[in-house]
Amino acid sequence: MKTSWTVLVSVLAASVSVRAGQSTPAATEVAAALQRKYDSIRDFSADFTHQHQSGVLGRKVSESGSVLVKKPGKMRWEYKAPEKKLFVSDGARIYFHDPGSNQVTVSEVPQGDQAASAALFLTGKGNLVRDFSASFIQGEGAPPGTYALRLDPRTPQGEYDWLEIVVDRDTLLIQRLTAAEKEGGRSTFLFSRFKENVGIGDKPFVFEIPRGAEVIHAGRAKF
Repeated sequence: MKTSWTVLVSVLAASVSVRAGQSTPAATEVAAALQRKYDSIRDFSADFTHQHQSGVLGRKVSESGSVLVKKPGKMRWEYKAPEKKLFVSDGARIYFHDPGSNQVTVSEVPQGDQAASAALFLTGKGNLVRDFSASFIQGEGAPPGTYALRLDPRTPQGEYDWLEIVVDRDTLLIQRLTAAEKEGGRSTFLFSRFKENVGIGDKPFVFEIPRGAEVIHAGRAKF
């Protein structure tokens, strides 16, 4: 997914309650509550729309599919339209299969403190509070009934400059996740039909390289 995977991101001991109807908490408190929320999720499934926007030409591309996540470190992103492609992480390696060219790219999953990305946050790696400085997004970037956070990495990242995350105020379920570049580039995931702790097995995260496929070893993945 290349820069698309720059796509979330120890829990603080402080107890923070984030509920609709209360006064707006600090951005750091929302980030901490969100971290605790996703620490409690063992697995989830969702549908997604992935929107790319070029920073130079402003060209927009939209794709859609479904995602399965199981901790620790397992993901399956299945793109269904306009073209089929598949990203599978078994916790140690990531496989990207392009059926059109029958090509498979194999990368290693970043470990420990190198796992400070949004997508890996969803799999139980990284930490929103430790790895990012949080602030609220104002205006159109914050739909009614949501918390919208801008997350600036404490350590500069080569694939993005900051992240934006929008969550439901009541459930803290993620609605939108964006990896942003100063030059204007955006990679945004919109989530729907989010189901948590549904008991996903290990089989969806086992990838078998298709017969005759060209295999490219890309070293450590850059999320």
